[in-house]
Formats: sequence, C-alpha cells, structure tokens
Amino acid sequence: MEATQSIPPIHLSPCEREDFWRDGYLLVKNVLTADELASLQREFDGWVVDSRQHDKPWGVIADGRPRFDLEPGHSALHPALRRVNSPTEISAPYDRVMAESRVPALVADLVGPNVKFHHAKINSKLPGAATLVKWHQDFPFTPHSNDDLVTALIFVDEVTAENGPLEVVAGSHKGPLHELWHEGRFTGAVDTKLEADMRAAARQCVGPAGSVCFMHTRLLHGSAPNRSPRPRTLFICVYSAEDAVPLSPNPLPSTHEGRIVQGERTGRVRCVANELRLPQLPKQASFFAQQAASYDG
Repeated sequence: MEATQSIPPIHLSPCEREDFWRDGYLLVKNVLTADELASLQREFDGWVVDSRQHDKPWGVIADGRPRFDLEPGHSALHPALRRVNSPTEISAPYDRVMAESRVPALVADLVGPNVKFHHAKINSKLPGAATLVKWHQDFPFTPHSNDDLVTALIFVDEVTAENGPLEVVAGSHKGPLHELWHEGRFTGAVDTKLEADMRAAARQCVGPAGSVCFMHTRLLHGSAPNRSPRPRTLFICVYSAEDAVPLSPNPLPSTHEGRIVQGERTGRVRCVANELRLPQLPKQASFFAQQAASYDG
C-alpha cells in the first residue's frame, strides 16, 4: 500500500501570537500546500463555469436558501459568482482544507487545544466586481457564550491592494461591540457616521495565494470593490474554542457545524460578559443583500 504524504505541521511563534492578540488579526504566508491550493482553485473555477448557465442564485443549503449567489449584472459573458455557501458540504477539497490542513492547528495556537468548526463560505470578487463589504464585526452575526472565535480567510487567489482586499482596524477587537441594527432594521453594518474614521485607520491584508489571514471575531473590517482585472477569492472558515456555545442560530447552517477539528470535545461551556442584540438571519442567498438594503433605504 502506498503511504500517504504527510504535511509538515507549522505553529505560530510567541511573537505571532502576541501580534494577533494586540492587533486582532495575523497574516501567515504559505499555509496551504501547492496541491491544496490548486485543488481549491480548480473547484472554484468549475463553479464559475457552471454559473454561466444561471441567471439567478441556485442550489440549496440546509435552511433552503441558495448555495450559489450571483452579483447583480452577472451574465454568461461576464460571470459574477460572488458567494458559495457551505462549500465543505459539496466539495471534498474544501472540506479537507477546512478540517485537515494546517489551518485548524494554527487556530488552536490562538484559542486553545480544542477547536470546533462553525461555518464556511467562499466570497469572491471576480474582475470588475462591484460588491463591497461594509464595515462590521463578525461576533454580532454569530454571538457565542465567549468570544474565542477566529475567522480564517484563506487566499485562493493573490490578494492585492487593487482587487478588493480585506481592510481592518487594528486593535478594534478590544473595543466595543458596534450596533448593526439601525432605525429598527438589521443592516449588517456599523453606523455610517463611523465609516470615515474606520477607512482612515484601515490596514489592508494583502499577500500571495495560499496565505491565511486569521481574524478575531470582534475586529472591525470591510472591503472595497475589485477594481482590477484579477480575481480575489477567499475561502472563509469560522472556528471557535470548543467551550464557546452559540447563542443564536447559525446564519449558514451546515451538516458540519460543531465538528471538532482539533483536540477533543469536553462538553464544557465558558461564559464571558457581553451584551448585544441578536442578529436577523438572512433570507436571501447571503448577507450582501442585507448590507445593500442599508444603502437603498
């Protein structure tokens, strides 16, 4: 029997862990192997080809919403596939990277030895894509009994300053939780009066394909449209410490929710003090529609 090739583990240094807890995010290069990266790219390229046959979101996830979301203006000639919900359910390569790559072990370096999966999606900005992500924090979308949650943004493409990179406000995870409800509506974004200050303080997270940006769940972040001829695709996996228990239904329910990807299941719950209004679950294919509605009035 042919032996399977093991992937040498990597771990964060004490300085890298300190950087994460100081800034609320950490970019690590060369996390994925060449084979892992190529398998993700091939799979997504195939979904883009499939998207040319559709003129509206298609597929279905556990709660009945579409799995594949299209940006307005999508066409067969100019495909604009912007979201794949719960890709681990339909793709062995994405499932393996989520659960068996170096990524979960690096999350364990940040939140402790026992790590479980919460949800995953692909956010893509194909060349010329107009979709932007308004400023927000993730925790109000996915409140838990404690906030040891880490979002791993896996760079399926090279991310540059021009193709709509993640932008973050360093250190904002130590500050308040910002309200995402305004005038009785859940907009999925912070008060527009705060946006200018956040843009002024923003740092861009750029790097080669195969890099991963680890982001604390309370960190303020957003991103601009893709103004380049190059795609920007991120495979986004949300993990939590095993003793963090969800306080609200998963906005992206998955058959893999709660899967232990590092360590073991203890059955314990750890609680910290937080106060926030529960989110409104999306009714359309993705939260992009919730954020767009906040502009349209």
